[in-house]
Amino acid sequence: MAHFLTKKFLSRRTFLRGTSVAVGLPFLDAMVPAGTALAATAAAPKTRAGFFYLPHGAIMNNTIYGKEVDVWSSTGSGTDFKLGATVSPLEPYKRHLTTFDNIENIVALGSVHTLNPATWLSCVRPDTSSKSASLATTLDQVIAQRIGQQTTLPSLELAAETTVQIAAGNGSFYAVTTSYSAPNRPLPMEYNPRKVFIQLMGEGDTAAERNALLRNNGSILDMISERTQSLKRDLGPGDQRSLSDYLDTVRELERRVTMASKRDLTGVTVPDAPVGEFEDFDKQLTMMFDLIALAYQADLTRVATYVMAAEGTDRPYPNLKVAGGFHPTSHHANQRERIAELSRIQRFHMERFAGFLKKLAATQEGEGSILDHSLFLYGSNMSNSNAHDNYPLPTLLVGGANGKHVGGKNVILPERTPLANVQLTLLDKLGISLPSHGNSTGLLSGV
Repeated sequence: MAHFLTKKFLSRRTFLRGTSVAVGLPFLDAMVPAGTALAATAAAPKTRAGFFYLPHGAIMNNTIYGKEVDVWSSTGSGTDFKLGATVSPLEPYKRHLTTFDNIENIVALGSVHTLNPATWLSCVRPDTSSKSASLATTLDQVIAQRIGQQTTLPSLELAAETTVQIAAGNGSFYAVTTSYSAPNRPLPMEYNPRKVFIQLMGEGDTAAERNALLRNNGSILDMISERTQSLKRDLGPGDQRSLSDYLDTVRELERRVTMASKRDLTGVTVPDAPVGEFEDFDKQLTMMFDLIALAYQADLTRVATYVMAAEGTDRPYPNLKVAGGFHPTSHHANQRERIAELSRIQRFHMERFAGFLKKLAATQEGEGSILDHSLFLYGSNMSNSNAHDNYPLPTLLVGGANGKHVGGKNVILPERTPLANVQLTLLDKLGISLPSHGNSTGLLSGV
């Protein structure tokens, strides 16, 4: 067990403050009192949870071609398994990875797209006859209500694009968000990177405040430069490097958000266009991952949910040589070429997720990395998008959960095992013991 000897003791909740801003800090050795075991302090690494949603299922053993075109499913069982081509970007993190066979979420059955987002983390069939939202508290918010109250933001709900899509119900209660803080309280998904950055860095969130600050201030980091230099003088060499690396990350994100807000829209009327959304979807997708990583690193939040593409989206992927949008491509009509195109889209998103994991694995925090201290659920609430069915669902867990989750295995479950059982097990790994979640029937063994 590590003990730390440092020059100066800092609270884990230390902020660098300037006029109208306060920037959180990453974990530093100086946050551990000299000679104290890390685990015995308030600075002990806290577990993060994350939920990463991709619509339109995955190409699994769920088409008329069976295993011949299955690029998602792992082969083998237990620790002797090989990742499918779509999931293979996670090979470097295999020791933290658990994949599953035979998962179902029956509560979304027959809804096409409209119930998929909201029922993914609730595993409850909503009362669609109600004139207002009527569901259940979703998994992410169950967790946020228990481990998120000690951070500035109990949770983050993000999307890579607007979740209001015609094919998914065009704004219905259950199609636009994966997160409910109470049965009648859906949470909006934010897809404007500038608004997220401001929320994290404390620059102000109203339009008037943002415009004034953009006019009058060059950089958030410039506003706290004097206090940054003062703090650095009191830190050891290792902490100085950690702080510099962290603030370099903040500055780079700030630069990218600022660039996104400088699009030339002369002569173009764009109603309700949010300042900060990237035209390049790859940059937009990656930026949101980077903002989540920043929030985890600064301990501004411990729970994040990210819709990586909206349910029913017609988003094009010209960089992948895909002829149509995501949703039309997902209706592949069993044509091999279109199945291959859909597989490329799904692999692309997995690669970006792998990049996010790489960043967390490289970020040291006490005796491990942020990835060692996290547990993430990645998946979809649809199986074969051409059939709009919900079995079997592509689902995986990744992260060390502070030693509570040991990956490196493929778990072959009984047929039609409820997705809620995976989620109940995830709660248990986070130290949250509940008798049930959604339509769960019990904890999973061997996970």
